[in-house]
Amino acid sequence: MRRTTGSLLLTGTLLAGAFGGALPANAIANGEAVPIGKYGFSVKLTMTGIPTADGGKRDSACSGALINRRWVITAGHCFRDANGVRVERPVADETTATVGRTDLTSNAGTETTVVAVRQSPTADVALARLAEPVGDVEPIVLSPTAPKVGAQVRLTGYGSVTSTNPVPETRLRTGTMKVAEVTASVTELTGNATPCPYDSGGPFFLQTRGGPRLVAVVSNGPSCPHDEYEHAARTDNITGWIKGQIRE
Repeated sequence: MRRTTGSLLLTGTLLAGAFGGALPANAIANGEAVPIGKYGFSVKLTMTGIPTADGGKRDSACSGALINRRWVITAGHCFRDANGVRVERPVADETTATVGRTDLTSNAGTETTVVAVRQSPTADVALARLAEPVGDVEPIVLSPTAPKVGAQVRLTGYGSVTSTNPVPETRLRTGTMKVAEVTASVTELTGNATPCPYDSGGPFFLQTRGGPRLVAVVSNGPSCPHDEYEHAARTDNITGWIKGQIRE
């Protein structure tokens, strides 16, 4: 059974979307709550009023990371039209980005809206432009190189902790996984702390002496928790494209 995107119809019925023939990943099973103020670059994306193929509307959510004062990186499939096609625009009536708020029940951090989207032509990666810059959070640094097989990477996300009747967490969660394989566009990962619904787009990063270095974002995988391969979309090999979009 593949993990659903964690998209919810307004009626409360789960909607299983698809990307590239597989259902994409979406919080972190077997993870732990993040201490207040840590990994402040983590972002919660909340979409309300996404059009559906039957003419209705649904709500959804994704995770992401701040990579520039005005840009968030996330999964490409977080922005899809009513036919499930990735698009370069906010598809919901409103897409809200919450940055630097470890506990979503608090008023910490910054809350703004997404006004533009850029889709990677080679990976399940999208960039979301914010309506206003975020000045009180240090963006995560892009790694220009892929992690080595066997390396431990950390992920953060605001998703559920299970694929069964998933509900987004109100507290940022984190966990670690190991790199099993690196392909042209995907980093294969294994581990006990696995992404769940609403974790899509959450950052995978190396913890270095110079700070966190982004290497991939949550893309797709089996229903959580699981002990199989997690397929993360690489970001290290598209840093040129990312920087070019931000400059534009």
